Amino acid sequence: MNLASYIDHTLLKPEATPDDIHRLCREALHNGFYGVCVNSSYAALAHETLEIGVSRDMGISDDSGILDIPKVVVVVGFPLGATLTEAKAAETIVAVDTGADEIDTVIPVGRLLAGDEDYVRRDIETVVDAAEGCPVKVIIETGLLDEARKIRACQLAVEAGATFVKTCTGFAPGSATVEDVRLMVATVAGKCQVKASGGIRDRATALALIEAGATRLGTSSSIAIVSGGTSVQGY
Repeated sequence: MNLASYIDHTLLKPEATPDDIHRLCREALHNGFYGVCVNSSYAALAHETLEIGVSRDMGISDDSGILDIPKVVVVVGFPLGATLTEAKAAETIVAVDTGADEIDTVIPVGRLLAGDEDYVRRDIETVVDAAEGCPVKVIIETGLLDEARKIRACQLAVEAGATFVKTCTGFAPGSATVEDVRLMVATVAGKCQVKASGGIRDRATALALIEAGATRLGTSSSIAIVSGGTSVQGY
């Protein structure tokens, strides 16, 4: 298995500097990660850094089955999901215009907990529309939901046209679990994919989540995972 091809190499810390983003992109190129996941203010920088890296022959070969240039994955409404829907849409538009290939948006968890499903569905639909065809992953924040709400969040994401449902931001309680991934995979029933994120710090965990049905992993412990080590920190 080419484990690197499942990974969005992630850096979402508030203290991340431009130099940190440069390093993240170089690591993604050298290790063959599927993408880099950054905050929206770094969409352009990540895009430019990856393009420059490939032009300098830092890219990986096609025989591995991975695209030469890792995707730029940008989070919006992150990490709380409580941003105005219109603000998420505006952030999405600018992110795509400045280099984002994929968008990871956080649902308004409080609205889901209150039973306002129309609000949640419209929130996701608005981001999907703003992304103009770029894949949209919907972070449902599994650590804050019971099983019934996890199922409903996934159903709403499918109804709204999302490409993926995703477990966690890594900033709220909880982390990606095999049980949650299995539940999400069963719920979406092939209508979208599942990204596992939050607390993935070692190869064994990564492989277990893929075995459960995740087709993408979000982690800042990417290098430790592909090298077989363990990171004590990680998104």
